[in-house]
Amino acid sequence: MTSAARSPRAGRQATLTVEGRKEGDRILLRAHGELVVGCTDTLAGTLAALPADAARIELDVSGVSLMDTAGLRFLDLLSGYGRRHGIPVSATGWRGQPHRVLELLDLDTTDPLRTALPRASAVRTASAVVQERAEEVESLRLEIEQLRHAIDSRPLIDQARGILMAAHACTSDQAWDILREASQRTNLKLRQVAAAVTASAVPEGPAPPGPLRAALRAAAARHAR
Repeated sequence: MTSAARSPRAGRQATLTVEGRKEGDRILLRAHGELVVGCTDTLAGTLAALPADAARIELDVSGVSLMDTAGLRFLDLLSGYGRRHGIPVSATGWRGQPHRVLELLDLDTTDPLRTALPRASAVRTASAVVQERAEEVESLRLEIEQLRHAIDSRPLIDQARGILMAAHACTSDQAWDILREASQRTNLKLRQVAAAVTASAVPEGPAPPGPLRAALRAAAARHAR
């Protein structure tokens, strides 16, 4: 038996699947993905398909990478099923960010179903943890984007350095300093300065804007001295 659901989170699609098998009178379930909006629908579909003679449900969540407040409703649904049918249920294998959420909520990190599930203020704490993770992911995304931009910019900057070396009979390091100083003087990004210098070296290419030309001349003159 397998249930899956796709639910929106932070502008993208996040998937949770719950796979299960029967061993004797036990039902062994395994969750993969994220306990976010829509996860209760996935679990409800799985529970509805369970055989009537199940004597125990054991859920393995080691494949779960993220949990927000919807995860608490997920656990509440599983716990409620056990109470209604008079059978023990468990949810084990917590790690990573979901494990941290359980710790902050003061739940049993081995099996949170052993303790009463939290409400109100504790749920807000869980939301704060999820927000913290989202901010960390966004920070890493921006850092990667900046590194990629730097890699993409390097050939253009190298071209501009070569042009300045030929124009001012300077070294590679001096050409770099000229570009950087001109960037600072004009409040333009280094890539923009390099693009303007490179474009001006093409036959009939446009000259850099007046303020940039002045900044480049001043920087070159300073380094020549």
